Amino acid sequence: MKPVALITGTSGLIGGYLLRSAGRWAPGWAVEGITRTQLDLTDEAALSPAFQRYNPQLVIHCAAMSRTKDCEQDPGRAARINVGASALLSRLAQKSRFIFLSSGEVFDGSAGWYDEHAEPNPINVYGRTKLEAERMILKNPAHTVVRIVLTAGTSEHRDRSFVEDMCRAAKAGQDVTLYADEFRCPLPAGAVAISELSLSGMVVLPR
Repeated sequence: MKPVALITGTSGLIGGYLLRSAGRWAPGWAVEGITRTQLDLTDEAALSPAFQRYNPQLVIHCAAMSRTKDCEQDPGRAARINVGASALLSRLAQKSRFIFLSSGEVFDGSAGWYDEHAEPNPINVYGRTKLEAERMILKNPAHTVVRIVLTAGTSEHRDRSFVEDMCRAAKAGQDVTLYADEFRCPLPAGAVAISELSLSGMVVLPR
C-alpha cells in the first residue's frame, strides 16, 4: 500500500496547490485532501475516526481562519479553528510527520527580516492564535512549524486570495481599500508550497 499524505485546507491557496501538484512532489504516495465542507476539524467525534481511516504518514495542516478581520470579529471561532483543531490534529498525528503552516503575523512588524530566533509578539487575534497553536504543536519534536508570508494565487472558490478580492471588486466597479502602513512581500502559493517547504527540508517526499 502507498503511504498516505493528508493535506487540510485544500480549498485554499497553498493546500489546493499541494493537492493539484501532488504527482510532482509526492510520486508513489497517496495524497488525500480535505476541506472544511467535507470535515469539520474542530469536531473531535468526526475527526478522530476520519484520521484513523486515512492513517497518514504525513500531515500538512494548511486549514485556518486566516482573514485578520474575521478573526477580530469572532475571536472565539478563530481560537477553535486555529488553535483547537490544530492541537487536535497534532495529537492524532503523534507518530506521523506533521507540518503546520503558521504565519509571519506572529511578529509585530517593528523590525522585519525575522528568522526563527526572533521573539514573536503578535498584535492581532490571528497572530495570537497562530502562535498559541505553534507552541502546542512544537511540544512534539517530530512536528514542524513553517511561518509563511502573504500569499497570492487562485483558490477553489476564488475567494481566498487578496488578488481574487481585488479582481472581484474591480470587475464590480467597487473601490478597493488598502493599507498605508504595511510593507509586505507577497509570494505565489506555488512558491510557498513547493520551494519554501522543500528547500527548508520540511517536505521529505521525492519530487
